[in-house]
Amino acid sequence: MSTWWAVLAAGLACYALKLAGLSVPHQVLERPAVRAVADRLPVALLAGLVAVQVLGNDQGLVLDARAAGLGAAVVLLVLRAPFLVVVVGAALTAALLRL
Repeated sequence: MSTWWAVLAAGLACYALKLAGLSVPHQVLERPAVRAVADRLPVALLAGLVAVQVLGNDQGLVLDARAAGLGAAVVLLVLRAPFLVVVVGAALTAALLRL
């Protein structure tokens, strides 16, 4: 039952944070520093999540087929491939290496 209390508390904390963000005056949000952080923070958080999911496991750093798939995706992105090609290329790379 304590897990549900933790989920409820986390939900309320997220709601309070969202409400606090909506109550910030518009002038504050238009500052260049605030705008720069707001533009870059989601990308940085997503990159961190991807890195942890691809390179980590319970005991440390792991380089396996997932890392090769991520590398293939980066190469395809640098070559400006369409998003679907990037996803399929990364998946194929990882799948072939797992064979």
